[in-house]
Amino acid sequence: MADTTERILALLNLLQTHRHWAGRELAARLAVTERTVRRDIDRLRGLGYRVTSAPGVEGGYRLAPGNALPPLLLNDDEAVTIGIGLRLAATQRLVDGPHTTLSALAKIEQVLPPQLRARVNALAAAIRPTAVDRGSVVSGPVLGELALACRDRERLRFTYVSAAGEQTERRVEPHVLAPADRHWYLLAWDLDRDDWRTFRVDRLSEVAHTHMRFEPRPITPEEADELIFVSTSGVRTKVQADIVIEMSLHEMTQWFGNWSRGASEDADGRTRWPAGGNDVREMMYAMSWVPPGVGYQTDLAEPHRSELREILERMVRALGDPPPSGEGA
Repeated sequence: MADTTERILALLNLLQTHRHWAGRELAARLAVTERTVRRDIDRLRGLGYRVTSAPGVEGGYRLAPGNALPPLLLNDDEAVTIGIGLRLAATQRLVDGPHTTLSALAKIEQVLPPQLRARVNALAAAIRPTAVDRGSVVSGPVLGELALACRDRERLRFTYVSAAGEQTERRVEPHVLAPADRHWYLLAWDLDRDDWRTFRVDRLSEVAHTHMRFEPRPITPEEADELIFVSTSGVRTKVQADIVIEMSLHEMTQWFGNWSRGASEDADGRTRWPAGGNDVREMMYAMSWVPPGVGYQTDLAEPHRSELREILERMVRALGDPPPSGEGA
């Protein structure tokens, strides 16, 4: 009986860590026959777990939603992660988040062993939540669906509304969810545009699972972070201007990489690049990325234009008149 119980728990753990398993894969993982897997699946069903099955070569088993939530099997690290996540979620602007997350947090902490509760306390105190609570309201169920699709590498369809109000239907391969600039973002490979795209989750609706898996496209964590950061930098800011650079669009794209998004061809082989920031210093930083020796112009409006000119004039004076060495001070 002990061996059977351990095997069933191992089977449950496999079903909870992947959306779909072929019978032969489960049998190989558990070192049993497929007939034994079928019997253990029936035992799980008898315990209230809704395990669906499909025949054929592509068939297999899937742990599906049921009428009630059955017990979940968590290891120590997963339990600690959930505890921390619930604490942070209670402070974020999820719909009905504070009440739901506090209730769930109370239930999980009630059964946490003392050593795991101590880990949750220590780690949660050390984590500084992002400023999402001051940003857009995001649906918890939508976040959950997107997170599952990222984990299972499943293609999605959804409706998306751009900042300009344009509504489109998108087909994507979801890669990662990330909070940034007071919002949640989904980084995904857009199948129709054949490129990486970043979507604000609060502008996304009607998420539909395709049940089609995909092989993850190569991208490093650093590249993913940069794509998300570039996307958030494109949000309308306090200071806006176009920079017209004496480079072709191709040359500019090669030099700026992901930061060239939004650039377009201008007259006489030049490139028009929209830039901005929360103040003129961020605008100055954007202009500093123009390659050495390449001329450019900007339509930065007043009073920001005069403010930036005054900052730069002081910088030039400071560079031309260095301070005394301080000897004898």
